Amino acid sequence: MIRNAFIVVSTALLLGACSTPPPLNFSPPNVGHIGQKVDAALVSTIVTMGRPDEAKGKIDVAGFEGEVAALWKSALEDAFTRMAIFDDDSKRRLNLAVKVLKLDVPGAGFDMKTSTVARYELIDRQTGDIVFTTDVASEGVVPLGNNFMGAIRARESASRSVQNNISLFLQQLMTADLTRPMFPTAPAAPAAPSK
Repeated sequence: MIRNAFIVVSTALLLGACSTPPPLNFSPPNVGHIGQKVDAALVSTIVTMGRPDEAKGKIDVAGFEGEVAALWKSALEDAFTRMAIFDDDSKRRLNLAVKVLKLDVPGAGFDMKTSTVARYELIDRQTGDIVFTTDVASEGVVPLGNNFMGAIRARESASRSVQNNISLFLQQLMTADLTRPMFPTAPAAPAAPSK
């Protein structure tokens, strides 16, 4: 009996050690073409990590801020391309600024759960108005049965959490009214009359 248990545990450890971690993949699945476009062209997308005073939790990127930001940006651009939501011929030009405020990847546990919060802001390039802003919170959970190795489950939970975060943003974007800015810039003070 003890010998059989040893064989089972040894086999599980050997198979777990042979598993290579999957690459981080932030692109949400099942994003398809939508019927109605936004009357604006998206000119640029920027993804940054929040400062400590802005954070809404831990931001666990282990020194890979640039890689995480690049993957997030690439996933968003891929989703926008597949959706064909922005009109490249529009005279209105927008920037998308994304700030990661929380990316809390678990260090240990049976079910690995990553929590993510990101702020998305669409900014009119001509006026500086914030046309649309939202803070999106999401989770990604990978159960113990998915893989024996905790590091692999944690990595997959991070991918799923960011995929879910982007998906939730896209859902909000499809129903948002972008014709009026949420936060218009203050009008310039009139010039003093000359004497």
